[in-house]
Amino acid sequence: MSYKTIFTAVTDQAIVDSTVEHAAAVADWMQAHLDVLAFGVDRTQTGYYYAGANAMVLQETLNRATEESKTLAAKTRKALTRWGDRWAVEEGVAQLPDIGRHVALRARFADLAVLPKPYGDDHGIELEPILESALFEAQVPALIVPDDVTPRAQPERVVVAWNESPEALRAIRAALPLLKGASRVNVVVIDPPAHGPNRSDPGGMLSQFLSRHGVNVEIDVLSRTLPRVSDVLLRHVADLDAGMVVMGAYGHSRFREAILGGATRHMLELTPVPVFMAH
Repeated sequence: MSYKTIFTAVTDQAIVDSTVEHAAAVADWMQAHLDVLAFGVDRTQTGYYYAGANAMVLQETLNRATEESKTLAAKTRKALTRWGDRWAVEEGVAQLPDIGRHVALRARFADLAVLPKPYGDDHGIELEPILESALFEAQVPALIVPDDVTPRAQPERVVVAWNESPEALRAIRAALPLLKGASRVNVVVIDPPAHGPNRSDPGGMLSQFLSRHGVNVEIDVLSRTLPRVSDVLLRHVADLDAGMVVMGAYGHSRFREAILGGATRHMLELTPVPVFMAH
């Protein structure tokens, strides 16, 4: 099992290098084809223009997005020149409310999407719907990359967040090509349930599953000593000097996580390492 098609979307020149270089590194390691969508986004909020707004104003926003798309595509092609010829760059333009549809249409036939972290200083508001459309509409696993991470195809140590949820198991299955290449994989179980079929051996069945795939596994059972599960997980990532986290995405509804917070949103806001997610 390996990835044969990698997808990424770029909408901001400031994060082209980190996102595209990381996607290209994974594609090169897997000998996969890389598809890049260079998207000029009209970020005007729906309802901003009143009925009958000047057509010249509307056209100006479209022209600006078109120019942005061309600039992004040119910068992306320049960044990919040293990565062989297994890549393609497509230019596109969309309004903010419609961007998810375009991303899902192109990402649905990819094996993996490599996308920038959706939260942070100077990050466009379009990055969150891009990630969510890849995970939910396209049903493709995503590797989310922070801006300041050195691109590398395969981390030496990977932390797997295991809570026995369908989302976590789906992410682990999808991440197998990366897990098999790591020198060590730490399955982290935080506050396992006191009652249940796996109470005496938390993570044991998952460890057996991974071992049969040739993954070098350790199980770490941790107490929830910090207010949020994501804080405990991130501290353990730092202690192990891990290079990637694998976890399920959005165990609760996206609306609830957007309003109240949740492990997915907190990880995406705070993670210093790439996070592999699936829903």
